Amino acid sequence: MKDLKEIYENRRAVNFFDKSKKIEDKTLEDIINLAILAPSAFNLQPWKIIAVKSEDAKKKLCPLAFNQPKILEAPVTLIITADKNGFLPDKKAWSTFEAQAGKESTEGAKQFAHSLYGTSEEKKIKFAESNAGLLGMSIMYAAQYYGVDSHPINGIDFDGIRKEFSLDEDTNVVMLITLGYFDKSKQLYPRLKRYQYSEIVTEV
Repeated sequence: MKDLKEIYENRRAVNFFDKSKKIEDKTLEDIINLAILAPSAFNLQPWKIIAVKSEDAKKKLCPLAFNQPKILEAPVTLIITADKNGFLPDKKAWSTFEAQAGKESTEGAKQFAHSLYGTSEEKKIKFAESNAGLLGMSIMYAAQYYGVDSHPINGIDFDGIRKEFSLDEDTNVVMLITLGYFDKSKQLYPRLKRYQYSEIVTEV
């Protein structure tokens, strides 16, 4: 079993993918099924993923990611999306919550969720993006566990992707994640400095 510290240390944002190496369907499924252990508000899991695998779909996506070559090189690019209304009381995820917490507690949780997320468009977007962001990072560490490299991308045409892939108005495109295997004929830059505890933490 891989050490968690090793997974953290070895994960890199890989810019160059070996086009000759594909990701097995089972491996991709295993990555996602491990990653969905990520937390979400009230366990609502307001996320969906589009796995861009075909050459045709990659060619549609590439210009919407400012023609970054890795979109065409990587065997899979995930479009991570989230439902900004995923907290509404009619969402099916509440049934899982209710099975554990009971009907009365669930009704209270639904009202609380609406007060947290439903009173403005800004809060709805915050709900969607913060939860999908947790999933995105979880996917990259899960990929590393299975020996698959990744790269998160948010330099994209968010609205263009939503239109091109026929997503509804309630669906926010949050990020892309390319998955594949590093092209070892290339070289990654050394990892840049990360700010340490003393530089980012304020104790109160």
